[in-house]
Amino acid sequence: MPMAVILHLWECCLPTSSYRELFWTSHDGLRLYARVYEGPSAAAATVLCLHGLTRNSRDFEDLAPHLQAHYQVIDPDVRGRGLSARDPNPQNYQPAIYIQDIVGLLDTVGAKRATVIGTSMGGLLGMMMGVGHRARIAGLVLNDMGPEVDPVGLDRIKGYAGRLPPPKNWDDAVAQTRSMFGSAWPNLSAQRWSVLTRRGYREDEKGQLSVDADPMIGEMLRAAPAATANLWPFWQALRGIPMLVIRGAQSDILSAATFAKMKLENPELMQLEVAQRGHVPLLDEPECIAAIDNFLAAASR
Repeated sequence: MPMAVILHLWECCLPTSSYRELFWTSHDGLRLYARVYEGPSAAAATVLCLHGLTRNSRDFEDLAPHLQAHYQVIDPDVRGRGLSARDPNPQNYQPAIYIQDIVGLLDTVGAKRATVIGTSMGGLLGMMMGVGHRARIAGLVLNDMGPEVDPVGLDRIKGYAGRLPPPKNWDDAVAQTRSMFGSAWPNLSAQRWSVLTRRGYREDEKGQLSVDADPMIGEMLRAAPAATANLWPFWQALRGIPMLVIRGAQSDILSAATFAKMKLENPELMQLEVAQRGHVPLLDEPECIAAIDNFLAAASR
């Protein structure tokens, strides 16, 4: 079956979603983008979804419509990704700047507090916000991220971020995606791989494909000092904030030892380990949906 037909059939089965596109200007003049899924009422609690290093808001296009029934969902493209502008100064591709952008976004939409669902880098940003902007954070869901990053997974990400050659066509893009994430996401159907691939690439007016993120993001990651920072004091500072941590059972970023230590140092922590997932769980798994629903319901009381 042709890929275009497969994609059409899959998209027809996706839940109907309603979001508005928001462009706003950062503190340093960059044009940034977010999807805003309006909640059932103006009083609905806010959920802020933050994606991974070279990903974008489309990674939450299954989860966000599900959550929209009860919450306002804010789903940004962090600068340099998706529809947000590429930064002419690559030195700005760093967490402190991202957090300034995110706080500005919350102010723009009038959200005083939010529960963060952060995947990988998004989880790190959520933890940093919980320390530096604690009054703005109602809860944290960390998707395969913690206060210690396994160097094996970090080296893997450094190896491909910003270095992937432009795919020749969408079939080539699918093959490229599977080469990166095949071990993390086993047993997916061909149509699912097609949808996931579409989330990570963009086609220009000439039909040329590229990863939907500034290649300089990868360069800045490789240029950064070795990941020796001790973030466990951050973890201690987050005590008292409701938290759920989700780990892929085969993750090479959040190790089993770190996952266990997180619970040991914060007994109130909720945890979920997802079988047949590496870095990262897709958050469409039934157990993830159930855990997030339960967590948000409790955090919103």
